[in-house]
Amino acid sequence: MNSADIIDLLKEMADAKYREGMLRFGIDHSKALGVSTPQLRKLAKEIKINQQLSLELWETGIHECRILASMTGDPKQVTPKQMDKWVSEFYSWDVCDQACGNLFDRTPFAVEKALEYSRSNHEFVKRTGFVLMAEMAVHNKKAPDDVFIQFFPIMEREAWDDRNFVKKAINWALRQIGKRNKTLLQPAIETAIRIREQGSKAARWIASDALAELEKRL
Repeated sequence: MNSADIIDLLKEMADAKYREGMLRFGIDHSKALGVSTPQLRKLAKEIKINQQLSLELWETGIHECRILASMTGDPKQVTPKQMDKWVSEFYSWDVCDQACGNLFDRTPFAVEKALEYSRSNHEFVKRTGFVLMAEMAVHNKKAPDDVFIQFFPIMEREAWDDRNFVKKAINWALRQIGKRNKTLLQPAIETAIRIREQGSKAARWIASDALAELEKRL
């Protein structure tokens, strides 16, 4: 199955109502066909890991093809250059999150890139930095606690940012790292308290939402 075959298949699967419904979730559907993520995951299992096809799917620019590219790429073959290119082309939160959770968080330079992207002025690039932190906390079971502890000061540093997709990603990272284990729970709570004390509207929301979940685990 090549990229042209996959596009034809996706067009057959497309649902106009689903496509319109994407807007309710804040998803930019301007480049979408209207195929759900579960359907894409099922198709990805049939395709299996195929790095070259993944790259070809990304280049189509089609929303579903790009999500499918993240599901079929090989993290061992992903390069920092590829990662930078894809991230620079993110335009919707779901493509960002799928790429991070399916592929980028499994690369050997995920930590390095999370720190780098967290400093970006671009909303989706910056979101990528914090989504990587959250996804690593979920998927990288063997990572030592020190990997995640270094992320707390970054969250504090950027908690002023009131852009929707940034503040939600910071909150997500804070909650996922805090829930990872008992050792990380307390510093996550302490970080949330310090963020709350910053006083900005974004910081108060990030902190209060995180504390509501984390303090239940004490």
